[in-house]
Amino acid sequence: MSSAAKTPSPLRMAARTALILFLFVIAFTGLLAAAYQWTRPAVEAAALAEKMKLISEVLPSELYDNDFLSDVRPLAATPELGLEQESAAYRARRQGVITALVFEAVAPDGYSGKIRLLIAVAADGTLLGVRVTQHKETPGLGDYIEPRKDKNKEHPWIRQFDGLSLAALGEHDWRVKKDGGRFDSLAGATITPRAIIRAVHKALQHFAKHRAEWLADGTREEKSDDQPR
Repeated sequence: MSSAAKTPSPLRMAARTALILFLFVIAFTGLLAAAYQWTRPAVEAAALAEKMKLISEVLPSELYDNDFLSDVRPLAATPELGLEQESAAYRARRQGVITALVFEAVAPDGYSGKIRLLIAVAADGTLLGVRVTQHKETPGLGDYIEPRKDKNKEHPWIRQFDGLSLAALGEHDWRVKKDGGRFDSLAGATITPRAIIRAVHKALQHFAKHRAEWLADGTREEKSDDQPR
């Protein structure tokens, strides 16, 4: 038999190489899927713990006795909240009555891009708290929007929103002091606070506009309307 007959054809070699690569991809994909399934519970638990930590910073524990992470109101993509995708509002209840909602909003015009916010609002429209959950602001200049990085530990910048409402402040007050408003800001770093203030203001306005709809499930008003007269 000649040596030429023993040499695999280029087509056969290419097919063999393709088969080996295909089997490698299948095996690698399987390993990745198995690793994902194995680590998924730990990842989800860590994400839940982080979410609970942030929520606990804006939502007083005395306002709820329900499992509010399971008491969810779906939110469609909402330009007024800066949301480009579906989200959710978590409903805090005390003895079955909705006392507050916790939901996301986005400030689209931060210095370095979008700033994601977690906002807690009482049923009467009072801000309970605001926290930044994600941002790309300049390190050093934008750190003060996060309490753990804010150098003013006694009065973190983000706590200025606590207890405010549309009724308590006029339209012109929702600005930094440099612009004639009531909010403090750091010199040379006003773009970031302006973006957050605008986003929080819009979120409160949206809540006020849709308050009856958002609180339609479980409010005292609804229960009283259902009672015989």
